[in-house]
Amino acid sequence: MYSKKVSFKNKHGLQLSGKIDFPIDKKPLSYALFAHFFTGNKNFTAVRNISRSLTQNQIAVMRIDFTGLGKSEGDFEDTNFTTNIEDLVAAAEFLQTNFQAPKIIIGHSLGGAAAIFTAKEVSSIQAIATIGAPANPCHVSHLFSEHLEDIEIDGEAVIEIGGRPFTIKKQFLEDINSKNLPEILSEIRKPILVFHSPQDKVVAVKNAREIYAAAHHPKSFISLDGANHLLTNKDDSYYVGKVISSWANRYINPDITKELSTDKSVVVRIGTEKYTTEIVARNHTIVADEPKKFDGKDAGMSPYELLLSSLGSCTAITIRMFADAKKWDLKEVLIHLEHFKQHANDAENCMDGNAKIDRFVKEIVLKGDLTLEQKKTLLQAGNQSPVHKTLENTITIESLLR
Repeated sequence: MYSKKVSFKNKHGLQLSGKIDFPIDKKPLSYALFAHFFTGNKNFTAVRNISRSLTQNQIAVMRIDFTGLGKSEGDFEDTNFTTNIEDLVAAAEFLQTNFQAPKIIIGHSLGGAAAIFTAKEVSSIQAIATIGAPANPCHVSHLFSEHLEDIEIDGEAVIEIGGRPFTIKKQFLEDINSKNLPEILSEIRKPILVFHSPQDKVVAVKNAREIYAAAHHPKSFISLDGANHLLTNKDDSYYVGKVISSWANRYINPDITKELSTDKSVVVRIGTEKYTTEIVARNHTIVADEPKKFDGKDAGMSPYELLLSSLGSCTAITIRMFADAKKWDLKEVLIHLEHFKQHANDAENCMDGNAKIDRFVKEIVLKGDLTLEQKKTLLQAGNQSPVHKTLENTITIESLLR
């Protein structure tokens, strides 16, 4: 998984902090938006685990800190359920402008309720997943039920949640009490997947039943038997991510390009995404690209870096094979490589002084209980590697239209 920190402004001009998790090849088929639980943040372990599972299935995930939480600007005491929805809408707009509009929204606990409301506002969202979500936002008020009278009288109260103090204002209570989640569910026609644990002591499982009953088909329920509300057992959060990945692909209809295959040794494909190039050999896929300074996306090694990698890896394998055959104590081979062009008149036996030649330099480190003579022999063996010899040969390249 590759992660990129991002920031964007909400409708009130506050800078919000986000992070986008990408598949390892940085080529997601679709994007998901994640809404964390009440007073949580984007870096909570369960959130990261679920995101990691999704990226392994080519789904990029944007997780954000709501206003006043984590690294986002603003005061938490001035936020409410409505501002959470506004933050999620702003995040979706950021994704659409800079990457790709989100097709999936995932919400944990109160974030699950926010995800449902956001799905109504964001047309690109085609699938909703909730985890331990309440059937109505006002359910969260049970966390500070002992202070409701103080909030009504004084307009606010400081509540300790998860060992941290939070100021809850009267406007927050008024806002969550004004939201009707079953009504929203009756209005939207988007697939929904409801996760809930029968052992959830924070949000009882009956909430899942109410969400499921209010939602239209297609709808699904997954029982997280044995899990707690925050999914602190990593196996539970990874499981959630895997199930969401499989379930969502049925509905998000990603524009999957035909899988690369060839009757030759290697096949290479480049599309419209600048210089990002897919390379397939047998069952192995790698990505090539250009650095950002050359207007690429830096999604993979450059072609010359791949060439150096080929030379280096072939040299290392040859040295390893030779040492194994001799039963020498070679512990490790490190090869540092560089490529550059130099004027041909710097080289011997060159007839054209204006020409340039390619020069490859290998700096080899051999670790182990080896004599100097053994190291010299291994160095010579490395120079006999197939790729090394190929690069020293006269090469003919044919290009044919297929």
